[in-house]
Amino acid sequence: MTEVRPAVPDDAPELVRLRNLMFEAMPSMAAVAGPGPWQAAAERLLRERLAAPPGELTMPAFVVDDAGRPGRLAACAVGTLERRLPSPGNPEGLFGFVFNICTDPGHRLRGHARACTEALLDWFDDRRTGRIDLHASSGGEALYRSLGFGEHSTALSRQRSY
Repeated sequence: MTEVRPAVPDDAPELVRLRNLMFEAMPSMAAVAGPGPWQAAAERLLRERLAAPPGELTMPAFVVDDAGRPGRLAACAVGTLERRLPSPGNPEGLFGFVFNICTDPGHRLRGHARACTEALLDWFDDRRTGRIDLHASSGGEALYRSLGFGEHSTALSRQRSY
């Protein structure tokens, strides 16, 4: 059985390492993956957000430790929680976003990504999060569909590089 635990601030460097592995595996991101200032910024943000008191946590993360290498992570799933105005379909006004689901190549096909994602979804469910979104890679789509994700229309999106 896969043992999943909530991430702590000291996991930030490993979460960033796994994030880079995720980017390297994405055809649209592989050319820009690798070392850069984004890594230090991501680590700072993760340390800050993961240190929040439980009732104020807005960037939950769940991890599986690499049993053979203390201090290393085998897998992770990270999310964000946002409060918007309540609506009839989402009376709490809570929206979640799932991202940064990655398993170290040496630990794949053992159910770690599923276990981390299920823990993250349970965290959202405990808070009565009305809607949870994610962007799926072709490799992860079957997993996410098996966890209840389906198509949802997003009217428009704007992206800029700075």
